[in-house]
Amino acid sequence: MGILTRFKDIMSSNINALLDKCEDPEKMIDQYMRNLESDLGKVKAETASVMAEETRAKRELDECTEQINKMQTYAEKALQAGNESDARSFLEKKQQLVSTQSALQQTYTAAADNAAKMRQMHDKLVKDIEGLDARRATIKAKVAAAKAQQRINKVGSSVTGANNSMEAFSRMEAKADKMLDEANAMSELNASQENNSIDDLAAKYEAEPSNAAVDDELAALKAKMGV
Repeated sequence: MGILTRFKDIMSSNINALLDKCEDPEKMIDQYMRNLESDLGKVKAETASVMAEETRAKRELDECTEQINKMQTYAEKALQAGNESDARSFLEKKQQLVSTQSALQQTYTAAADNAAKMRQMHDKLVKDIEGLDARRATIKAKVAAAKAQQRINKVGSSVTGANNSMEAFSRMEAKADKMLDEANAMSELNASQENNSIDDLAAKYEAEPSNAAVDDELAALKAKMGV
């Protein structure tokens, strides 16, 4: 039936597609629910139309059945009145109505079957939407938790960067300490060399004074020898 085909198209075009291509689950689940609500409105309208068709077919069938019963009653009364010709006319009309009744019965049976299917689909869609609406809160909670974890991960990356910077600063500080130690050592070595030179020079003048008697005797000996 056309309506059932349209209903299936409505459902298949949305239910199996939206979430597969979503980028933001929170936004898409809301859009998904809005689409389903729109679909539900369409299904309600179609279901109401099919149910109305069922009601019309039932009314026509009941009216035909009522006319058959009337023709039967009229035929019986005509016979009771001795009017066989009238009774025949009523029975002929009854036979026509019976043929019509058969067709109306088929129409009603099909309409009732279609209406039952549509009501079942409608009720299932309503139930599914209620279930999905309840799950939406859970999905949003999971999305919120995921986003919070992403923010934590981002902060963690920043902290890792800060730790790396701290390590770099420590290395630079150690290098600066080494440079300072080397400079101090060099200064100490230079000061030690300068002090040694001064000490040697001072030692020259701090030598013990020569023996005066020996100097006098040495000078007399040089004079005697003409040296």
